[in-house]
Amino acid sequence: TTHYLFIVVVAVNSTLLTINAGDYIFYTDWAWTSFVVFSISQSTMLVVGAIYYMLFTGVPGTATYYATIMTVYTWVAKGAWFALGYPYDFVAVPVWIPSAMLLDLTYWATRRNKHAAILIGGTLVGLSLPLFNMINLLTIRDPLEMAFKYPRPTLPPYMTPIEPQVGKFYNSPVALGAGAGAVLSVPIAALGAKLNTWTYR
Repeated sequence: TTHYLFIVVVAVNSTLLTINAGDYIFYTDWAWTSFVVFSISQSTMLVVGAIYYMLFTGVPGTATYYATIMTVYTWVAKGAWFALGYPYDFVAVPVWIPSAMLLDLTYWATRRNKHAAILIGGTLVGLSLPLFNMINLLTIRDPLEMAFKYPRPTLPPYMTPIEPQVGKFYNSPVALGAGAGAVLSVPIAALGAKLNTWTYR
């Protein structure tokens, strides 16, 4: 019980970090136009936290539990913006749960092998999370129009959304996001596991 209460506290604080990290991974306009950065940050955020606490408890399912807490907490924040008069699509809630389930499945299928969870699970998260989130973002009505019509009150001038030059620097944000997420998730997850070992040695 203490373990899971500990995870709840840390997952809530992790979500606060996720929401505020760079100010582009939570709001629809930046989640859409900066999809590659969105994918990298979300993949690493999920894998580091989930691997750390999954190894802390040793229980398959902890990663999904962790992602569920983040999802619920973020939906609460989305509801708060909606209550302030902003449109429903003003905030995009990242899709963490399916990727976390893959991480848990890897940990369970490999008989709680932490190295397999890091290598295989981290790669699966990095590959799947951009795909799930692109599908999620496709359901949002014109994010750029919304960004200009409902500017955030705390948005500094240098972060004003601009029309993206689609295809000018890259052709497939999903491919780039998945590749970058998969590559970066594994070593960062390994670092999280190493920190876990140092902490509880």
